[in-house]
Amino acid sequence: MSTTVKSLKVTYNPVNGKETFTNGDWVTGQVTLEVSKDCQIDSLFIKFKGKAEVLWTERHGKTTVVYHSKDKYFSLKHYFIRGKNLTGNDNETLMTTQHGDTYSSVVAPGCHVYPFNFQIPFQDMPCSFTGCVGKIVYLLEAKLSRSMRIATTDSTKINFMSNADPASVPGILTPQHESKDKKLKIFTSGAVSMDVDIEKTGFFQGEGLKVLACIQNNSSREIKPKYCVYRKHSFFARGRRKVYTKDLLKEVGEPIPPSANTNVTRVITIPHDMEPSILNCNIIKVEYRLRVYLDVKYASDPEIKFPIIILPASQVPAVAPPPAAAAFSDFGFEPFGNTNPPAWGIAPPQPPAAPQPFDPPPPYAAHGMYPPLTDFGNKYQ
Repeated sequence: MSTTVKSLKVTYNPVNGKETFTNGDWVTGQVTLEVSKDCQIDSLFIKFKGKAEVLWTERHGKTTVVYHSKDKYFSLKHYFIRGKNLTGNDNETLMTTQHGDTYSSVVAPGCHVYPFNFQIPFQDMPCSFTGCVGKIVYLLEAKLSRSMRIATTDSTKINFMSNADPASVPGILTPQHESKDKKLKIFTSGAVSMDVDIEKTGFFQGEGLKVLACIQNNSSREIKPKYCVYRKHSFFARGRRKVYTKDLLKEVGEPIPPSANTNVTRVITIPHDMEPSILNCNIIKVEYRLRVYLDVKYASDPEIKFPIIILPASQVPAVAPPPAAAAFSDFGFEPFGNTNPPAWGIAPPQPPAAPQPFDPPPPYAAHGMYPPLTDFGNKYQ
């Protein structure tokens, strides 16, 4: 950064204690510019955008192949200073001062504050996410350009949590049932079986996941029911899929003696900080499975796996527009869209003029159309 431009900083105003935002919320803040002497500026703007991106490399013999893909959700821009040769479009706004005047392109020495506000679109978008080879980000980025100088930039991310209607996810309330029988040989004789039910497929952060199991131990050894919730991150690019799995919760039930039939109920609490499932992104998926299995000594463990969906806990939407945003009408532009976003569980209205810059993602049921996972054990399928 040159000695003339001492600093350029983007900050936003939180709307709740968790510093999260959702559809329809107003993101308000300021770009703070400090200069040491008179400064001629060609352009100064703040951009608000949402996008997903994946990137990884693989070695194939002596060749390194780059796998890269992007999804763009929206891009909005506010100019504080716009050069004469720049023309705006529907997603750009020229900001004015409190008195309705345009900002001067010549900035005097000192600290200058440029307030802004954006409304998060009501369209279906995935939650913020950071993974090993991919990310979903919602970014505020300021850029100052001067003639014959390298541009000065600063950016900050916001944490976006979707408030889409859970009922819009196929199968969210569907109960699940599976059964498994296994005959045992060699060191353990007899057979074991289990019938397992869970009440539904979708669970909120902090909610209890109830597992009902009828277990028959007709073997010569005691067995233990075990439970595991694991996560699967999938990244897609150029027809390839890269997968990372991680066990998150493990619990062990009471032993069941030989020649016994037992009904077992287990409630597994979903942690409040477990990241939500992401099923509405073309290139990134965050999925969860519940694995219920019987620990049998000297034999392979019979197991049942259920797909589960983790939903963001209910949140109270911010009052929109916030006081700072409401005051911005004095700066020469008016807020747009619904200023009272709906609470969780109510499908938000779609503004008639809202742009749709990308094709809608495939439904959850279509996830099987992605390329099959290769060179990976079926433990986490």
